[in-house]
Amino acid sequence: MSPRREQGRGREFVEALARGLDVLKAFGPTAIELTVSEAASRTGLARPTARRLLMTLEQLGYVRSVGGAYSLTTKVLEIGTAAIAAQGLWDVARPHLVALVARTHESSSMSQLDGSDIVYTARVPVAKIIALSVSIGTRFPAVATSMGRVLLSELDPEALDGVLEQPSTSGIIPRVVPSRSELEEDLARVRERGWAMSDELLTVGIRSIAAPVRDDRSRIAAAMNVTVYAAETSIGHLTGEYLPALLDTAAAVTREWSNLAMLPISEASAAG
Repeated sequence: MSPRREQGRGREFVEALARGLDVLKAFGPTAIELTVSEAASRTGLARPTARRLLMTLEQLGYVRSVGGAYSLTTKVLEIGTAAIAAQGLWDVARPHLVALVARTHESSSMSQLDGSDIVYTARVPVAKIIALSVSIGTRFPAVATSMGRVLLSELDPEALDGVLEQPSTSGIIPRVVPSRSELEEDLARVRERGWAMSDELLTVGIRSIAAPVRDDRSRIAAAMNVTVYAAETSIGHLTGEYLPALLDTAAAVTREWSNLAMLPISEASAAG
């Protein structure tokens, strides 16, 4: 372990675990398969270290090796979906998202903040060809998305600094990257009005609005959006017709999830 990392992370930090997670995160849409050398290059690890980690992950079932190249298996989904399932938020939100999509005829999604990115945790799409492929687990830079700005709006200045210092791992370069002052001004508006909009900030032609979903302590736990084509739906229609439906849906999910959190849980249920 390098002295710098040990000093920064503390004595309880497990270097081997961190390196294994780095190897998993090295895979992505543009790196579906990686050789040992490619994994080493993308993670900054020595080739023998990358090889041992990949072999360990293969034995655990998280990657497979074919012809000298490694790829992720579906078992890696257990890592992320376990946390989502434990929160129970998707089970609560599912019927509400479906109803919102039926009402607007536009795609709706939910996401949570991970570093400087949003990560999609739920989605009900409509049958349209979009400029960016979106599925559960998709990451986008938070600053360029309506859901990201909702999630960033609750952070205090120090926490916001920490988030923005982390590089995006989405692989997406936003069409518009706001200055820090522009971002802070918009986050202040989001806090005041309770919703956010992204008008072709992430990519050309995509416009969206988002609202917060809160937990039983009134903290923002996730964001919910409605996404439209800019050429099909004006800002006036988006905010005049779809925004009230979105706010109603987010409020309904918040109430239901908060009520669920207040229900007594028996020791047997908690253990099971």
